[in-house]
Amino acid sequence: MRDHDAPDEAVRRWRETAALPDAVLIDGFHALKHTLRFGGEVREVLTTDRAALAALAGDLADDVARTVTAAAVEVPSRVLRELVARPHPTGVAALAIRPSADAVLAALRGTPRQAPVVVLDNPRNLGNIGAVVRLAAGFGATGVITTGDIDPWHPNVVRAGAGLHFATAVARLAVPELPDGPLYVLDPEGEDIRSVTVPDDALLAFGSERHGVSPELRARATRLLAIPMRPQVSSFNLATSVGMGLFHWMTHSPSAPAPA
Repeated sequence: MRDHDAPDEAVRRWRETAALPDAVLIDGFHALKHTLRFGGEVREVLTTDRAALAALAGDLADDVARTVTAAAVEVPSRVLRELVARPHPTGVAALAIRPSADAVLAALRGTPRQAPVVVLDNPRNLGNIGAVVRLAAGFGATGVITTGDIDPWHPNVVRAGAGLHFATAVARLAVPELPDGPLYVLDPEGEDIRSVTVPDDALLAFGSERHGVSPELRARATRLLAIPMRPQVSSFNLATSVGMGLFHWMTHSPSAPAPA
């Protein structure tokens, strides 16, 4: 990243970087903070108020405040709106480069794994996917894999994930391409999850919001697990289910991260 310079030059670089196939929009200060903390390659940072951004960074993220301030270029609000369809209320946006596919796959397929991989089978809601990435990062999961046609690096997913895609491994794979390891599928007909210890190298799979787990993935299951739920309640939100599954793993694993 470069020290602050002319707005016109910064906008030119922004447009060039945004055209790259692996460019990722980092929307808002908190997403930028997490991207930097977890080693994301940030190329450009724009803000509508550089002094306010410096103050915000100093208050909320002293560890990256100097980096943020040095990189940020101030542009008028109308310019940021031209470049970013829905600017974040913090008035800052950045462009980063997503990790290479090889690096992500190496992280997901590395052995021995010390934490589960979350598998979302054909998810449909972009906000839910981002929330799951955020959960996976917080629990220290190895990564998040989605199947189906939605890119888990979609801008709306990255926005919902608050920049924490860079804190875990995130990829889209077909079911036959899933990493090795015991496959624990969440299914209403499964065993009560409270009676099962989920191993560190497990794949924890969750079905789509409407249709559940596909027959293809269900047929590959090592075990089916069910989260207990009050009768007549139809379902939990996807991200809630993932949070409960990861919390259950964490409470039984010595490899899980300690409280901050």
